[in-house]
Amino acid sequence: MRVVIAGAGSVGRSIGRELIGNGHQVLLVDKDADEARIARLPAASWLAVDACEISSLQEAGLADCDVVVAATGDDKVNLVVSLLAKTEFGVPRTVARVNNPKNEWMFDESWGVDVAVSTPRLMTALVEEAVSVGDLVRIFEFQQGSATMVELTLPADNPYVGRRLGDITFPPDTVLTGIIRDARPLTPSEDDALEALDELLFLTTEEMEEALAQMMGARRSAIDQA
Repeated sequence: MRVVIAGAGSVGRSIGRELIGNGHQVLLVDKDADEARIARLPAASWLAVDACEISSLQEAGLADCDVVVAATGDDKVNLVVSLLAKTEFGVPRTVARVNNPKNEWMFDESWGVDVAVSTPRLMTALVEEAVSVGDLVRIFEFQQGSATMVELTLPADNPYVGRRLGDITFPPDTVLTGIIRDARPLTPSEDDALEALDELLFLTTEEMEEALAQMMGARRSAIDQA
């Protein structure tokens, strides 16, 4: 997979390093790219241009890339890069970094954003997850459609403790995708039984969060705050 990353700060380089480690081809685009930055990730390709210019994105070969990641520290730049990637080059998937949570409402399909990642929002959700046993916490929201990822740490007195997963019917459009038990990730199977303090990770929809919360006896406050 070929990935173009706009923004070669610590976030962009970290993403690039992980992708390269997974065998992907990465191009970092940053007008301030210099020898010192390039030396920090020599395995990547580099292009020292302004990512907001169409000519620069043409030079970066966006028409032939699979994913564009807008990872700069400027929300305006990330929106422009995402929009140009979609409308001018038809990039199949765009991922944009949200620096200011107040700007999240703009990071949607109208600006060419497939997935928006808000670091402050994720950190807030993870803090809530760490201290809120029994709360259903939204930890990720997908921009295309209404899909969300939510987490629930199962209290010891939950009626589903000890129940076999194959005997539990979750609400429509809801999938249990993972269990974290004793700090280790598990792939759920029908024969697994839930245990107290299991961290359950669900993919669901905004419309089904209420039904899931009611079914699992979870409090809703964490969803409203996330």
